[in-house]
Amino acid sequence: MTYKPNSGLDAETHEVLNQPTNLENYNLYQQDIALQEAVKREGGSWSENELIAFGELSGKVKTIELGFQANENKPNFFSHDSHGHRIDEIRFHPAYHLLMKSSIEHGIHSSHWVTPKKGAHVARAAKFYLQTQVEAAHLCPITMTSAAIPALINQPEILKRYGPQIMAEHYDPRNIPLEQKKGITIGMAMTEKQGGSDVRANTTIATPIEQEGSGQAYSLIGHKYFVSAPMSDAFLVLANTEKGLSCFFLPRWKPDGSKNPMQIQQLKLKMGNVANASCETELRGAYALMVGKEGRGVATILNMVAMTRFDCMIGSSAGMRQAVVQAVHHCSQRWAFGAYLIDQPLMQNVLADLIIESEAALAMTMRIARAMDNKTTSKSEGLLVRIGTSIGKYWICKRQPEHAYEAMECIGGSGVMESTIMPRLFKESPVNSIWEGSGNVQCLDMLRTMQKAPECISAFMEELNLSQGKHVNLDSAITKLGRELSNHKEMEYRARSIVELMAKTFQGAVLIRSGNSEIANAFCESRLAPSSLGMVYGNLPTGIDCAHIIARASVALCTNKKAD
Repeated sequence: MTYKPNSGLDAETHEVLNQPTNLENYNLYQQDIALQEAVKREGGSWSENELIAFGELSGKVKTIELGFQANENKPNFFSHDSHGHRIDEIRFHPAYHLLMKSSIEHGIHSSHWVTPKKGAHVARAAKFYLQTQVEAAHLCPITMTSAAIPALINQPEILKRYGPQIMAEHYDPRNIPLEQKKGITIGMAMTEKQGGSDVRANTTIATPIEQEGSGQAYSLIGHKYFVSAPMSDAFLVLANTEKGLSCFFLPRWKPDGSKNPMQIQQLKLKMGNVANASCETELRGAYALMVGKEGRGVATILNMVAMTRFDCMIGSSAGMRQAVVQAVHHCSQRWAFGAYLIDQPLMQNVLADLIIESEAALAMTMRIARAMDNKTTSKSEGLLVRIGTSIGKYWICKRQPEHAYEAMECIGGSGVMESTIMPRLFKESPVNSIWEGSGNVQCLDMLRTMQKAPECISAFMEELNLSQGKHVNLDSAITKLGRELSNHKEMEYRARSIVELMAKTFQGAVLIRSGNSEIANAFCESRLAPSSLGMVYGNLPTGIDCAHIIARASVALCTNKKAD
């Protein structure tokens, strides 16, 4: 900058130079090559036009602003109305309701159930992936509403009665009985303070109101320590009967129109996931209908949990993508030390490494989405879903926090400012790993699956073997994995290292077959090599075409103009 002396008292102190434009008014789908390839590869090509339109909507400045507004204005709890009547109402900023309305009207909660054709889960996962990049927290009730359907299949009359409302593309946030609504949302209440992930330690008691057994009405008494989206119209809840832990469908209002005594005690003060309300709740004789067989509540609700865990995979993959595009966008416009950051070799190493991780997460997630589409017609695909979801939930969600931090560091001090999306991405990043079963729970679930259904391992290894002979590091990793799985000594102690190796070999195998040789080779060289340097990003070996990888992930058109 040329020195310009100025002695005026009212002179401007500076002009804004060397700062990137805001990343807005771009098509999140059309600017994401890896996502487009995955949708086509995994059977969702028919949804292309729909995804282009949704990608355009997701990138508009007005849509992006909704995410900021929803997180800047926390939900507020009102236990009673002005006349002393118990209402247990949580009020949200209008931006939250607009995001919920958008997600539901675009079928993110139900399109894969309403039209279960080839590629339905793939197309729905792509929409979830795009919407998460706008705002992640409101997708908690969207996920649970979606995931309720597999659990309610265990009680056909309840599904027949409420399924059309659950799957309706209509959002109604009013605090009124669900019988008066066209569309409803579903939550879940399992966690109790004494048990956490160990739901078998739950103490909530269910007593039959008249008859006992599946589909019958019960009265529930107990305390639920962590209920997300408590403004949902109904909840799937675990409670004990004489025959053991059972699953129940608990509406927020009773069928006679009176308030169901599911009483909110307080909202949780969370580090992230701010736009979504979470609370502690007491059940004081709450009305509920039993879902599935009595005493088989865990097995029943696990049908729901399997889907919520898959959405954790999508959400963490999407968080990585948004972190990547923000970092690349910044570095492409920021000049330092004589060159743009994006042209500097060490920064290229870091950016390319972040992109590789993002693409690997997406590739694994979308492969599981295809398996979900095909599991009813292919036993091996069903087995892959069963074991692959635990593996993906563990590894992808575990990788996101470090990924978010590294992307923030690429941006520097501006990346820490709450006026940008980066702090929200970082604070949101641990959520998916901790919720719906922490890392240890996923590993233990994988071990139980191996014991109860060893054919899952055979299906998993068959999936890996489809890519054998394509890269020496992948071949070596598959061989090593076979040895690890055959060695049953101290397997629980070694579970994390085993699941990590399963995840990385799976990602490598899918990337090898995905068609982009640069990404696949870079992944196998950096993640599967015996000399791999581990978790710190920016340690890619020499010979990787970083410029190609970065260009592939870049957003080509990002302007600062205001959208209509």
